[in-house]
Parts: sequence; C-alpha cells; structure tokens
Amino acid sequence: MSYARRPTASPKPLDAGALERLALRYVERYATTRARLRQYLARKLRERGWEGEEAPPIDSLAERLAELRYVDDRVFAESKAASMGRRGLGARRVAEALRHAGVEAEDVDAAAATSPSEAVQIALQFAKRRRIGPFSTTAAEQELMRKQVGAMVRAGHAPPLAWRIVRLTPGEDTAFLFEA
Repeated sequence: MSYARRPTASPKPLDAGALERLALRYVERYATTRARLRQYLARKLRERGWEGEEAPPIDSLAERLAELRYVDDRVFAESKAASMGRRGLGARRVAEALRHAGVEAEDVDAAAATSPSEAVQIALQFAKRRRIGPFSTTAAEQELMRKQVGAMVRAGHAPPLAWRIVRLTPGEDTAFLFEA
C-alpha cells in the first residue's frame, strides 16, 4: 500500500465571489482587523491568482465588512488589550502588539491607555506569575534582580515601577505602590 501523495491540480484562480467567501470565512473564524483581513486576502490572491480583468477588490471588501461590523478594529483592540493585561503585560507591549495587528493609532491609544493604579496592578500580576519581588520565595541577588527587571521591561512595564517591585522582599505588602 502506497501513501505517496498524488499530485493535485493547482487551485482555480479567485473571482469576486470566491474572494468574498474567503473573507467571510476568515472573519467568521478569527477576531481580526481590517489590515489583517487585507493581508490574508492578498496572500490568497498570491497563492491562487485572480481571474478578473480589473484589480481585486481587497480594500473595498475589507471596508464593506467593517461597515457591516463583521470587522471592528476598536473592539478587537479593546479585547486584545484586556487579554494581554490579564496576562500581566504592560501598556507599551499592548500598544506594540496592536500596532503590529494593524490597528489605527487612535484605537491603539484608547485601548492601551491605563491609569497609574492599573499599571501597578498589571505589573504585580506579571510579578506574581513570574514569582518576582514580593511573590518570590527567596530574596534576589543583584544579578537576578537585573534579569527580573529586564523581563518586566520587555513585558511593557516602566523601568522605575519594575525596579520598585523587584526590590520588594518576599511577602512584603504592595499596597504602598498604589499611593505613588
């Protein structure tokens, strides 16, 4: 018995109807932005080709799906920011991820904005997940503290806040962090 794959025929080039079906299927399966939808459709066009005489309607299709609210960059940004915040990732890292996803600047600013007390809470969540500072079992030495601060900064937290958390001793109360 042979398991070799038979050569398959190359897929049929896309037309307007097939492109729309691909777009609808994509937004049905994934929370996405207009920019990511455009990237997906452009990739499919590169893979399969275009059958029509005129240029493929990628931009107009993405805008129409946004008008129909199948794609909503603001809702995507808020959802992604909340999810990343629950994981302990800071505002800078959230904004970077949203820009990478193609979210417009004003939506990025609105979704990634955090108050100082929220920033502290999110940083403490990250520290707890990583057992840093007051959540550690043993006091950290200087080299380990630098590594922990580096991890917190890469996670999007401000360096001064990261140093304040890392310098806390295991089990120390963190309430004073919310006052400053």
